[in-house]
Amino acid sequence: MIRASPRPAVTVATVVERQGLYLVVEEHTRGGLRLNQPAGHVEAGESIVAAAARETLEESAWRVDPVALVGIYQWRSAESGQTFVRFTFAATAREHEPARPLDAGIVRAMWLSYDDLAASTQQHRSPLVLRSVDDYRAGLRWPLGLIASL
Repeated sequence: MIRASPRPAVTVATVVERQGLYLVVEEHTRGGLRLNQPAGHVEAGESIVAAAARETLEESAWRVDPVALVGIYQWRSAESGQTFVRFTFAATAREHEPARPLDAGIVRAMWLSYDDLAASTQQHRSPLVLRSVDDYRAGLRWPLGLIASL
């Protein structure tokens, strides 16, 4: 029996597009190797926007500038029972640090076309991967000022 966590985890992710390709990471999960946007948890005392930039750097070795909020998504993992509230940002790639080590569990960062991403849904960590890119491609953008850090 799957026991759900009493509280949702707050996570962040970035959709980074460059020359028609999308930045994704291949990572080890309980279910094997999976594809995801650079994503992770918000640290204590950290703003949600800063967390998105930090997680992208740690998981992909790309420095990015979040420019807009694409969406806020709630999803419950059938595998773990955990509920996630994910803030997904559109971000611009600024600088690559190829010598930077990637977070534990991350195998590699790569750039995929939309068609390749859409054709690999069975490898996605969650349905949030393609949904975030689809919303980004549909032009969904909210100003970063919508999220207040007090």
